[in-house]
Amino acid sequence: MEENIDPHKYDDWNNLAANLGYVFWAIGILVAIGYFIRLSTTSGNKNKYDFINKHEIKYLWIASIIIVIGLCLYGNSNIEKFSAVLFFVRGFLTIAVGLVIAMILQNLLKFYYPFFIEKRLKVLRYKPRISPKTGKPMKLLSEEEEDAYLDEGMQAEENVFSVDYDVWKDEETGFIQIEKYAGHLHAIQCPECNYQTFKVVKEEITKTPTATEEGEIIKHYLCGYCGYKAKKIVVLKQQAKSEETVAA
Repeated sequence: MEENIDPHKYDDWNNLAANLGYVFWAIGILVAIGYFIRLSTTSGNKNKYDFINKHEIKYLWIASIIIVIGLCLYGNSNIEKFSAVLFFVRGFLTIAVGLVIAMILQNLLKFYYPFFIEKRLKVLRYKPRISPKTGKPMKLLSEEEEDAYLDEGMQAEENVFSVDYDVWKDEETGFIQIEKYAGHLHAIQCPECNYQTFKVVKEEITKTPTATEEGEIIKHYLCGYCGYKAKKIVVLKQQAKSEETVAA
């Protein structure tokens, strides 16, 4: 004789799971919105650059995980029958689907999203700075011009590519603004797999620059996705003599 199943037997659980799903979705969306609100209220192109670079992928990943958890809960809000076997089968399928979705989102954030971030960061980095003295756009000095405003330590950092400095100058008043960027902060596009996962992992100075001779450094690259390796020889400019600089 077929057992009659009360269609409302699991209504409490189904309603709870659905409501929890909505709550997790709302929290995930609020995390993402909260990040972009903080970004929009961050003043200055350099500060925005640092904020995006440090936090954006992390916050989007957290928001994604919370939303996936909500999706898993909502997917279990239509229980009509329940047994030990169904519990384990359904639990296994839920975890498997959740992990697959999470891995897809992680790959999107890790391998595709950096292309989008790099474009935005370049716009922020090279957007003309406004002089606090005159209110007019300042000039970004070339690598040769900026050395007059960098001390020997700063120039040494640039020579080994650990740090990159941008020097902005108000040509009307002589006001100088120096901004510091990490030299190997971002991966570049891999020539093998075309993902933005090609990074410098090691550097060797094969010839130290002097005041009269250029130096040489070998940069070793490794793709974090496909494992492609390459190396590049870079010439280090001569060490500049120390000179007095203007403090901004």
